[in-house]
Amino acid sequence: MSKQPAKGPSQRQLRVAEEIRQALSYALERGDIYDPELSRRPITVTKVDLSPDMRNAMVSVTPLGGGDAKPTLEALKRQKGILRSHVANSVHMKYVPALRFIEDTSFDISDHIGALLRDPHVAQDLSSDEDADDYDKEDD
Repeated sequence: MSKQPAKGPSQRQLRVAEEIRQALSYALERGDIYDPELSRRPITVTKVDLSPDMRNAMVSVTPLGGGDAKPTLEALKRQKGILRSHVANSVHMKYVPALRFIEDTSFDISDHIGALLRDPHVAQDLSSDEDADDYDKEDD
């Protein structure tokens, strides 16, 4: 028996995840959540991933401007019931998904990759590869 390739999220999952992301962003932006840590720094909700049954949502967040996300994640975990009720009021679903908050590290990873590409040793290798490609094209 062969394994089936993993399927990506359905269009419905993507649409509902985006609606949940917007609802959470709006609730955090308006200041409806009364928590000193959440009111101290703006938070960016970067992505929401829904489980196939749409009962669980993994919410990726990052503090605006970077920095330590641990206090922000703890505050979001404390307020997840209130955030879930905001989602229930703005996104009409049979079941409101349970929210799980995680730190989004994609910005840090992209900054690290950018720094690596700007490194003089890597730039030297990239320029010599381009010169070799130009040389191969001239031979044809």
